[in-house]
Amino acid sequence: MRLLIVAALVLALAVTAFGAEGTAVSYKSGDETVNAVLFTPQGKGPFPALIVIHEWWGLNDWVKEQASKLADQGYAALAIDLYRGKMATTPDVAHELMRGVPEDRAARDLAAAFHYLAAQKNVDRRRIGDIGWCMGGGYALDLALAQPRLKAAVINYGRLATDPARIKRIHAAMLGIFGAQDRGIPVADVRKFEEQAKNLGKKIEIVIYPDAGHAFENPNNQAGYRPADAADAWQRTVAFLEANLKK
Repeated sequence: MRLLIVAALVLALAVTAFGAEGTAVSYKSGDETVNAVLFTPQGKGPFPALIVIHEWWGLNDWVKEQASKLADQGYAALAIDLYRGKMATTPDVAHELMRGVPEDRAARDLAAAFHYLAAQKNVDRRRIGDIGWCMGGGYALDLALAQPRLKAAVINYGRLATDPARIKRIHAAMLGIFGAQDRGIPVADVRKFEEQAKNLGKKIEIVIYPDAGHAFENPNNQAGYRPADAADAWQRTVAFLEANLKK
């Protein structure tokens, strides 16, 4: 009996981690092909949708798990691969891969991901957003700067824009999640971005966790993972998307 209970708990945890099934898909980006994994909610749709953008490690299992969890919340979640199949397991390799992505190619891949989702019959093209972490957080903002039809953007400790003329182009509602101990993105820069966005009439919510550093939401970051802050950030993300993509 005890073994059965343990097995049931393990199965429940597995379902929680990957509740929605992912399907390998691809889409055209100029003359190139981008591979991705599409997680689709149960039901007929049309569903609100999200472009899910990976950290500097690449499209690994943790990012796919986040996309699956978002699909469980009712979103068609497209986890894209900006690295063309490559992944990193060390910071040095991750840094090399990140620096090796041409800016124009990344912008094209993101734009093409938006149009791919908009063309899906089970997606509501009026309700497409994006979410990213680390490098992907910066790209989530980049797409909001470039695509006026993007409805919502979740920026998890990603680089920020500083030019008010660029920020003025944003139409998406924004949620920014940051750690006060993040040496790469100082709190002063986050507050400046928030102030500029609000002065320009943009819809923005910023959350800064006082004791968190960079990448605090990912449990693979053994030195910096903060489970309580990560759980709160997830709940805030769910609430933000509910308010801005489902209504």
